[in-house]
Amino acid sequence: MKTHKDLIVWQKSVSFITEIYNQTKLFPKEETYALTSQIRRSAISISANLAEGSGRRNPKELLQFVNLVHHSNAYQT
Repeated sequence: MKTHKDLIVWQKSVSFITEIYNQTKLFPKEETYALTSQIRRSAISISANLAEGSGRRNPKELLQFVNLVHHSNAYQT
């Protein structure tokens, strides 16, 4: 693996972010700074944690970030 961009899961997370942004555009305007913002930040955290973990020197550290992504987003489905 050269960078986090080589990870299929990271690539899918970027597609997921695009879909989240498209869907949250349809939310009521009064939700812009509450629910919409929270959902978008949560989606972005997936790719951000994967990128940060892949930048670590030790593969165990990457797994820690993957676990963080898994556990922080497990209840959002």
